[in-house]
Amino acid sequence: MLTFINWISVWAIPVIIAFVPLYAFTKKVPVYESFVDGAKDGFSTAISIIPHLVGMMVAISVFRASGALDYVISLFAPLVSWMGVPGEVLPLGILRPLTGTGSLAFTTDLIKTYGPDSMIGRMASTIQGSTDTTLYVLTVYFGAVGIRNGRYALKVGLFSDLVGFIAALAICLIVFG
Repeated sequence: MLTFINWISVWAIPVIIAFVPLYAFTKKVPVYESFVDGAKDGFSTAISIIPHLVGMMVAISVFRASGALDYVISLFAPLVSWMGVPGEVLPLGILRPLTGTGSLAFTTDLIKTYGPDSMIGRMASTIQGSTDTTLYVLTVYFGAVGIRNGRYALKVGLFSDLVGFIAALAICLIVFG
C-alpha cells in the first residue's frame, strides 16, 4: 500500500500538468494563447492588490511592535494553561489568521526548540493545518475583485479560525495527551 501511495505522490502532479493541455488541445482550445491571456490577467491582478498587501503588512507589524500581541497573549495564557495547553502555542492562534509567513516562522521555531514529536510541535503543526490566513485571503481576493464590504466574511473567517484552533488543541490533547 505504501508503495502505491508513493507512486501516486510522484506521478500525480506531472500527470495533471500533462493532462490539462492535452485535454484542452482535444477540445480545440488554443492552449498557448489561453495561457498567455491568463498570465496577463494574473499580472494585472498582482499589481492591483499590492496596496492591499502593503496595508495589511503594515498593520500586522504595528500590532506586533506595539506590544498588543503580547498583551492579548498575557490575557489568555492563564486560561489555556488551566486547560493543559502549553502557552507556547497560544501566539500561533493569534498570528495564523494574520500572517502565513509569520505563523510558519513561529511554528518552525517551536519545532526547532521542542522537536516535531513533542506536544508543542504536534499542536503547532495541527494548528497550522487547521486554520487559515483569513486576513490575507480577504485582502488578496476581495482586493482583486474590488469587494469593499467584507464584514460577514471577516466574522465567519475569524470564527472558523477560532474553531480550528480549539479543535486542533482538543484533538492533540485527546490523541497525544
